[in-house]
Amino acid sequence: MKNKYIFQSERLGFRRWQESDKDLFSAMNADPIVMKYFPKPLTKERSDWLIDKFEQDLAGKGYGIWAVDRLKDHQFIGFIGLADIDMPDVTSSSIEIAWRLDKQFWKKGYAVEGAKTCLDYAFQTLRMDEICAFTSTINKPSEKVMERIGMQRIKTFGHPKLEIDSPLKQHVLYQIRYDYSSISEHCAYITKAQAPD
Repeated sequence: MKNKYIFQSERLGFRRWQESDKDLFSAMNADPIVMKYFPKPLTKERSDWLIDKFEQDLAGKGYGIWAVDRLKDHQFIGFIGLADIDMPDVTSSSIEIAWRLDKQFWKKGYAVEGAKTCLDYAFQTLRMDEICAFTSTINKPSEKVMERIGMQRIKTFGHPKLEIDSPLKQHVLYQIRYDYSSISEHCAYITKAQAPD
């Protein structure tokens, strides 16, 4: 099983998507608890479309949203990955880190562990220099993950794709940079990112 993983953390493996993920992924996205901080749960058709898109991105660019397994039993637990974004009025970053795990895998440290490993891969292997993350201001669990992986809170903003009266409208932006001039053998994350003008 090891060779199917593109990279790993201590407990998690990051891999390409496969057909057998579709039912598990759609069930996760249909769960109103998992989707509490999103506009609405997703249909199976939408979830299947997302997997196809994720896989196309991974095949074409070498990065994207990876399927994540728990290594001890190779159980699919959700996704963690990197997505292209184009929000120049909000952030100078062109890459977002994102995650979504099924609720049975919450409160086990998987999101923090996986997101840290994803940042390491982005900076050390893909040579990216700045990554952002954002979520609704009411999504405190996700915001705590951003803080614990070393990202800095930059500002709040109204998400341009959400209605003005949506309880999810107000979002918080976090960013992190990598200092390639550092001689340290470890990731030299710069958290002094500046909010764009």
